[in-house]
Formats: sequence, structure tokens, C-alpha cells
Amino acid sequence: MGIRRARVVLQHRAPERPAIRVSTGDMVTLGERDTDWPQFIWTSLASGLGGWIPSILFDRDVGEAVAQQDYDTRELDADPGDVLTLHYEMADWWWAENAQGASGWIPARAIEMIDSSRID
Repeated sequence: MGIRRARVVLQHRAPERPAIRVSTGDMVTLGERDTDWPQFIWTSLASGLGGWIPSILFDRDVGEAVAQQDYDTRELDADPGDVLTLHYEMADWWWAENAQGASGWIPARAIEMIDSSRID
């Protein structure tokens, strides 16, 4: 499959809290699940910082857990009409890159795929 591209249809803004990263093997503490995105669980690092991470990336669902994969919670600010290059999808979110080269997560519901066979 070639490069996937999408057009932003709903504005998205990253949360005010700092993005966190986990690496394979990191110990974390899992909290509650997100009500809007039940695939995501509040994840606290040893440093005390926390963020929403897909629960499938951990070896258990509650309490102390071990990350099974690297993950970065950075989100991408985007406005309707922006065209993004999509890299991969996880838990109804896409890791995307904008025309300026910035990258981060954007919810699938905020974008529509561009048909690569169509000439605009």
C-alpha cells in the first residue's frame, strides 16, 4: 500500500499536559479507562507524569504493569482542510504528519481518507 493521506474535517488540539513516552519494559501504574476512548487507560510513570495510552500495550489491565511496546502520547494540532500523511493506526487514532513536518496522534473521527486514485 502506498502513502495514505487524509484531510482534517474536525479541528483537533493537543491537551495542555506534557506528552509522555513509555519504552518496552518500563514499569507504569495503570488507572482508570477513558470514558470517550475506552481503549485508553490513564498511565502514570515513575516520575509522576501521566497520559492516556492504549491498554493493549501493557501486560495487564490494572495496577502495576509493564509496557510491551514503545509509545509516545504526543498529539498533532490540526485544522479542517489540513492534509496529513498517515503512518499507522492504533485504537482509532492515527500517527500523522502535517505539511510542516510535525507529527503526532490525531483521532480517526477528525479525518477523512483521500482517495489516492483520484486526481484533485
